[in-house]
Amino acid sequence: MPMKILLRFCLYSVLLSLVLQPRPTISAEETASSKDGAPPNIILIVCDNLGYGDIEPFGSQLHRTPCLNRMANEGRKFTHCCVTAGVCTPSRASFMTGCYSQRVGMHDNPRDGLVLRPVSPYGLHPEETTIAETLKQAEYKTAIIGKWHLGDQPSFLPTAQGFDYFFGIPYSDDMTARDNWPPLPLMHNESVIEAPADRDTLTKRYTERATEFIRQHSEEPFFLYLPHAMPGSTPHPYSSADFQGKSRNGPWGDSIEELDWSVGEILDTIKAEGIAEQTLVIWTSDNGAPLAKEIESPTRGSNQPLPGRGYTTAEGAFRVPTLMWWPSHVPAGTECDELVTCMDILPTAAALADTGLPARPIDGHNILPLILGESGAQSPYEAFYYYHQDQLQAVRKGPWKLFVPLTSFSRHPYFKKGKENTPILFNVQTDIACEHNVAEPHPEIVKQLLRLAEVARVDLGDTDRKGAGQRTAGHVENPTPRVKTAP
Repeated sequence: MPMKILLRFCLYSVLLSLVLQPRPTISAEETASSKDGAPPNIILIVCDNLGYGDIEPFGSQLHRTPCLNRMANEGRKFTHCCVTAGVCTPSRASFMTGCYSQRVGMHDNPRDGLVLRPVSPYGLHPEETTIAETLKQAEYKTAIIGKWHLGDQPSFLPTAQGFDYFFGIPYSDDMTARDNWPPLPLMHNESVIEAPADRDTLTKRYTERATEFIRQHSEEPFFLYLPHAMPGSTPHPYSSADFQGKSRNGPWGDSIEELDWSVGEILDTIKAEGIAEQTLVIWTSDNGAPLAKEIESPTRGSNQPLPGRGYTTAEGAFRVPTLMWWPSHVPAGTECDELVTCMDILPTAAALADTGLPARPIDGHNILPLILGESGAQSPYEAFYYYHQDQLQAVRKGPWKLFVPLTSFSRHPYFKKGKENTPILFNVQTDIACEHNVAEPHPEIVKQLLRLAEVARVDLGDTDRKGAGQRTAGHVENPTPRVKTAP
């Protein structure tokens, strides 16, 4: 064979082998971040006090939630997603910073106690890095539409914490004009535009503003934080005229069915704008339902089949219904039972946007492999801690949750004051209602979790004990109320 033809044949053989050889596997993470080089939009929807058993994808047979059913069918359920507190200010601090609230000083203060009150001198420290500030590094447009509750003074408001746009209320909807508090303010950026806010129309107006924001920024990366005020902390939640009296569970059910309508409007807008495959939507709650005085009554929510009320360290307070939706990326109709937390959203968003993590230490993890359903992906948590304000009450590792022995406490889901309170151990995977204390047959697991509890105390503190890794909340002198000014 002439040399020229031989060389051509050899070259052809090499090229053919390159074409036919198996391609290297592309990870789900690489696939997620590779579409036309642009990072995905992120929408975080957080309800207020909505319980684990309050929506159909998590077992409700009382409330009609067809849009959330659709989101679950097209997306992924997370059955072991935990917040970091049974009340709103500390859990929302964790959503925003990727930290336990004990680390950033938002778990307790001498003026407000469990949650920030109006005209508080305290708030999220401006030196903390929020998820909005993290995403601004990648030139995201950022908005919060809804309830903030991380400080109502100017230096603590969302527009001072990385958000380009704020429309909503600065604290809970039940914090109305009393105790020298101002009328509940509805704010646009730094200005009060309505006082008192019309609570019946909050969900509707939040949804209208949210869909408008999506349409305005559909051609550039955006982060939309939609923290609803409902069903909220009042005995009788609010809803607009189209939903009042329409559910089978009074005002609580009416508000939930309007929240379901709201997420449907969000998903429809995303699809209409042609950005579904570029948009990750996360839907969850800030903590479990408080429950009615008669615990079996559904009039203030349901945490079933989990035990306990909101505002405690019970599973019903910390574990929240969570759905994630991202067509062509999140596997449709799937479920994840690995432990994830609200602290994971910031580091996951940072990974998606290819930004650095905050300079200060955080506690959350990048859970993108779990979101995308990668084979073999596992929870990144060695341990997860359940605090009530400044008191460590429980530790979880894998399926095991241990309530540590305590001699004193202000509130506890199991221990009784004046009694000898020994360790309580539950397997929260196999015993979802936490009915069987298995501490006695598993002494080694108890010892292991007690050792992990001491790790938390050293870093995050415990009652009357400061942790080495704790930082302070923001503080101002002479706080002023947010009130409507004359035009």
